[in-house]
Amino acid sequence: MPFISIRRSILVGATLCMAPQFSFADGAAAEGFTDMFSQGSIGIDFRYRYEYVDDDSFGQDANASTLRSLLTFESASYAGFSLLTQLANVAYIGADDFNSTENGKTQYPVVPDPKGSEVNQAWLRYSHSDVSGTFGRQRIVLDDQRFIGDVGWRQNDQTFDGFRSQWQSQVGLALDYAYVYRVNRIFGPDNTSAQPAQWRGDNHFIHLQYTLLENHSIVGFAYLLDIDDRTGWAPGRSVDNSSDSYGLRYSGVFGAFSLNASYAYQTDAGDSSLDYAANYYAVEGGASLFGVKATLGYEVLASDNGVGFKTPLATLHKFQGWADKFLVTPDDGIQDLYLGIAGAVGPLKLAATWHDFQAEQASQDFGTELDLAATWPVSERWSLQLKYASFSADNSAPLEDTQKLWMTVQFSI
Repeated sequence: MPFISIRRSILVGATLCMAPQFSFADGAAAEGFTDMFSQGSIGIDFRYRYEYVDDDSFGQDANASTLRSLLTFESASYAGFSLLTQLANVAYIGADDFNSTENGKTQYPVVPDPKGSEVNQAWLRYSHSDVSGTFGRQRIVLDDQRFIGDVGWRQNDQTFDGFRSQWQSQVGLALDYAYVYRVNRIFGPDNTSAQPAQWRGDNHFIHLQYTLLENHSIVGFAYLLDIDDRTGWAPGRSVDNSSDSYGLRYSGVFGAFSLNASYAYQTDAGDSSLDYAANYYAVEGGASLFGVKATLGYEVLASDNGVGFKTPLATLHKFQGWADKFLVTPDDGIQDLYLGIAGAVGPLKLAATWHDFQAEQASQDFGTELDLAATWPVSERWSLQLKYASFSADNSAPLEDTQKLWMTVQFSI
């Protein structure tokens, strides 16, 4: 589509023109080059998780016992430059009766935590005053992660290879632009029979935020995804995730009350074989009283021409229920009406959310879901979490009842 291509080029070009030029002045924190390394920091993080899945689509339940280990070195800053390297390993310790997407155990439900080791992050950054630029493999998390996130819930992060420029003005305006040529997905480090470990392509993330008043902000964004076709995988696993999304988001706090509202418009892009134009909108209100916060939200991923609105780079586990029944938007779209409550009993943080799912285009009830979580921050280094999700499918829905249970122990040095 020539018009779409021209529009993408104009928007990206305008964004680059708006970005301020770097000034390579000395803003050193370390006194010399070698001090970057001698004054750097090393971090070690272990996250053990037991995950249980009872999905009525399968004859056997999944039991996964995994350990994620992170080793991170971050240098001190010298003349505005700093660097970070992070190594990651996912190992199985104990139960491994689950489909990791690479172990061939397709008789079990999926727990997408394939084992392996990789360079999780490796970047060089220059910062000066209100400007920074980061080149290399990095985490990128924007807003509530509905469009761009690191999928931090899974044992293997989603990271991005490319360049990111950030600018913060003195009048509440912030510009964030990233060019990403490779997405390192949670299914890595090696390709699996079900999913490619990486997506290559020409992707642009443009995020402009203006803070109106304290606790009130408006964001305009454009996420332009042009993902290459991957030989050996169906288009839905790669190139058909190409899309252009343009949207607005408002976030505000009014004393004990909060409001978040978003709208986006999406079309197919690049070499996608799809032809659609769909809308996204969401609104969530919250109220806090006596240490308890209640939220009421409504989120819609609409459908057009049999194609649902897509957010393939989102932290999807965070949305539409922890049972992960809607990681791919149904062809008829989806509506999610949810009610949540969160509070604390001593050091124990508790949360519960109820969802009601329906199709956006058709008169179809998908089902309901109850999510529960208890988190105990034992100390600065230790934390424990127990989570549970129960999805009950409607009798007419093309889905099955699913229950999931997670026990997570995290330790950081």
